[in-house]
Amino acid sequence: MSEIKLVATARTDFGKGAARRTRRAGQIPAVLYGHGGAPLHVSLPSHQTMLALKHANALFSIEFEGVAQLAIAKDVQRDPVRDIIEHIDLLIVARGEKVSVEVPVRVVGEPVPGTIHFLEMQKIALEAEATNLPEAIVVSIVGLVAGTQVRVGDLILPEGTTLDESADGIVVTIAVPQSSAADEAADAEMAAVQAAASAAAAEATMPTTTI
Repeated sequence: MSEIKLVATARTDFGKGAARRTRRAGQIPAVLYGHGGAPLHVSLPSHQTMLALKHANALFSIEFEGVAQLAIAKDVQRDPVRDIIEHIDLLIVARGEKVSVEVPVRVVGEPVPGTIHFLEMQKIALEAEATNLPEAIVVSIVGLVAGTQVRVGDLILPEGTTLDESADGIVVTIAVPQSSAADEAADAEMAAVQAAASAAAAEATMPTTTI
């Protein structure tokens, strides 16, 4: 995807209180680091940054004091309750440079009827050009039968990328749904209740003999 341009401002106050004030002002605290330079403590526009981070491995062009730096998000800290971004670590990158990233797995299609799939790995570690990072790795499960396992080494990787982890890891498993013991017990209990009710109804409708 194309570069997402953000304008950063210097951040000189630190600590939890300062971070809260920054967020109340519509900004996100961030650190820009890499390539041997001293880390830069900056603030980024909250709304634009949150929209950009909806794209996995987004490439940023961060303008700071008149200079633009290419960067990618390496760590995003979120508040799990309020679902807001609390802090971002941004790694400075250069064109042509290769970096290690985790790429989300996206499953498409359906296996054979009567089976389901289990996604065993949410992300795959790859090495790719910093300016051409993939947003997802697509795994097709069309027509796969029960017992099939798709491993990391089976994946079709995006052009220009290489694996940065073991090829033996299981990504997707196809299986037949198994009812749980609790479900089976509940079914048996229901069947017993229904059988008792049927027996009682049959007994109630039997003719009586008067002597």
